[in-house]
Amino acid sequence: MDDSCCVTARVFGMLCEFQRERGLPAETVETVPAEGISARDLAVRMGLPVDSIEGVFCNHTIRSLSYVIRPGDQIAFVPYGTPGPHRYFLGLYEAGHKDE
Repeated sequence: MDDSCCVTARVFGMLCEFQRERGLPAETVETVPAEGISARDLAVRMGLPVDSIEGVFCNHTIRSLSYVIRPGDQIAFVPYGTPGPHRYFLGLYEAGHKDE
């Protein structure tokens, strides 16, 4: 697969369990258009429960679901439920409320 059109996508926490229950891995390579795709749209395409996602790490930076994912990015979807202090330290709280 051509890396210039793909992203490495991971899931954490309960999203990992969700994937396992569906017989899917916690890490996949997803094809994205050259102009990118929102993290929300990618999560929908992957069949993830979007209402359970608080934020997405993109290249080691936390972003909201409206962030545009581009080919070559490495991402990880993070569900609600990350322990309290870590949510603020990592920026999850802000990312989860950015699209409201």
